[in-house]
Amino acid sequence: MNKYEEFEGTIGRTHKDSTPWWPTPKRVGDGSPNVIIILLDDTGFAHFGCYGSRIETPNIDRLAEGGLRYNNFHTTALCSPTRACLLTGRNHHTVGMRAVSNFNSGFPNMRGYITPHAATLAEILRDDGYATMAVGKWHLAPMEQASVAGPFDHWPLQRGFNRFYGFMQGETDQFYPELTYD
Repeated sequence: MNKYEEFEGTIGRTHKDSTPWWPTPKRVGDGSPNVIIILLDDTGFAHFGCYGSRIETPNIDRLAEGGLRYNNFHTTALCSPTRACLLTGRNHHTVGMRAVSNFNSGFPNMRGYITPHAATLAEILRDDGYATMAVGKWHLAPMEQASVAGPFDHWPLQRGFNRFYGFMQGETDQFYPELTYD
């Protein structure tokens, strides 16, 4: 394949005879919806006013009123598999996340990360022109890849997010959190 195949500029004998070219970045069309996905651990229907709770949750209720609510989403009671299901739309076993991401069992259903063969919602949205960001707990990279020393193969920025602010593993100190950004 010619590496200049998609180049729409010109390359002349000199710089003066040449025309640079940059591809136009893909942008979301006018009227495209904003997409916000909120995943909360250890909560249920009974915790939110929009689902009939007596607990007042006005901000969540406002988001729910103007958006799409998933109320029949089934997965395991563990955080990493739930995140893997929500991000890929696939069964957690088929994307390598049988349990929490801390361990790689050596088998395809438990690698401790989402297989590169499974696209994430963030990758799809980013490739369609959306700006993407993940905030909070990631918990989708194995322990040996969760420190600032890397490798970063399964960090949010490698799975479709343009920005990230949060913590990599399942928990952190609530008063002095070990936070990572971008």
